[in-house]
Amino acid sequence: MLRSLTQIFCDAVVPMLKRAYRQTAMAAAIGFCGDWCLLSCGSKLLAVHSKQSRDSYVFDCSIAEKKAKTAKDDSDSNKGASEDTKSDDILAFTVSPSGKLVALADNCKRVVLFHCEHSWKCVSIRFVVRKCTALVFTNAEDELLVADKSGDVYSFSVVEPQREGELKMGQLSMLLNITLSLDDNYIITADCEGKIRVSHRRSPYNIQSFCLGHNEFVTALLVPLAGCQFLLSGSGDGTVKLWDIESGCRLHSCDLNIFKETETKLNEKPTVCRIISSPDGSHIGVLCSRVPTIQFLTLQLMVKDKLVPHSVLTLPHCPLDIAFDSEGKLWVMMDCSDKMFNVYTHKDGEWQCNAQSLEVSRITEAFNPVWETVETSTRTKLWFEHLHKRSYDNVAMYMQKKEQRLKEQQLKRAKLQRTNNNKKARKETSMKEDQSSSSTRKPDDWQKE
Repeated sequence: MLRSLTQIFCDAVVPMLKRAYRQTAMAAAIGFCGDWCLLSCGSKLLAVHSKQSRDSYVFDCSIAEKKAKTAKDDSDSNKGASEDTKSDDILAFTVSPSGKLVALADNCKRVVLFHCEHSWKCVSIRFVVRKCTALVFTNAEDELLVADKSGDVYSFSVVEPQREGELKMGQLSMLLNITLSLDDNYIITADCEGKIRVSHRRSPYNIQSFCLGHNEFVTALLVPLAGCQFLLSGSGDGTVKLWDIESGCRLHSCDLNIFKETETKLNEKPTVCRIISSPDGSHIGVLCSRVPTIQFLTLQLMVKDKLVPHSVLTLPHCPLDIAFDSEGKLWVMMDCSDKMFNVYTHKDGEWQCNAQSLEVSRITEAFNPVWETVETSTRTKLWFEHLHKRSYDNVAMYMQKKEQRLKEQQLKRAKLQRTNNNKKARKETSMKEDQSSSSTRKPDDWQKE
């Protein structure tokens, strides 16, 4: 019995988790490293200077150094246990707080470190055991933390860029995001089961708190500049929650369904994909999958409702990613080949679009060749589609089977009753015949016998 249950789990649940993980890979992403605009699409990372006409930097993972195969890898490949899909797509990238370092993780289990203070340089290419889902630099920029799909967090040294990664901590569920407190004291991880764990960075086995309250997987984490002791989280349940990091207490919850303006499937909730903050911390933007709007929230620490909805920015197309630059301008990457980027500036209490700026033209011109080489299905991949909890209404099927079983039992009882009645009738008939034959016999016949 135990073996059969284990086999059922392996055959049904594990493939589902693998499909879910493949959906967490970034379709296309945008970020800023100082004045450099970073664009990720497919296997290429493109860096374009937004202020000057400088040569762009392109890193193509498909031609990067690959890990040498070992005997164990060959054995796994022959058995069909290898999980590589021969794809070099970038899964995630991150920028250090100072903007001098950039790191990315791809589908071939590479972790690539770049130095970009004066010019772009690939410092190191290291490898991980499992594919990565998220990565983050410490605020001291001496360490790179990498979360993978098996629930482990590895530490890669920035000071010694050739040193292999070390296992920092582990969890049972697949990790979807990772961040650090502003003082680097706590590692904060989010998993596919809706749990947020706060661990001490120096001793990760020492858990400070759990932030529990999301009903779906947690995809976005942000420690706001306005309150270093607080944490913002976004989930597939369509909510953004505010937490106290040390106690794990939920302080406020904002339901994003009230902002939904487009018609979606019945009971479908928006999935929070990204939570970002402006450089001064005055604006917090929330991006949801397949929703052509951006919700802005305000963090007010001195009132009861600390997380207050501020405004909603309606977009002409569904956004793929959003980011703030160093000047506080909001950049939106959209799913449109004719108009890939929109830039918004906050003036007079509203967001004003400036899509015809020189910066937008320069970045669009540099990114367009990369954009055209990637298939549309890859660019518009739905995020975290298979991670939603499935609810099965089997009550009707159960009642139908129960009714059928009761009918079969009634038929069986009726058939058995008829059989018994027939046997009883035959027995009574036989007894009557014996009695009749006995009464018709003469005494002389008895004497003869």
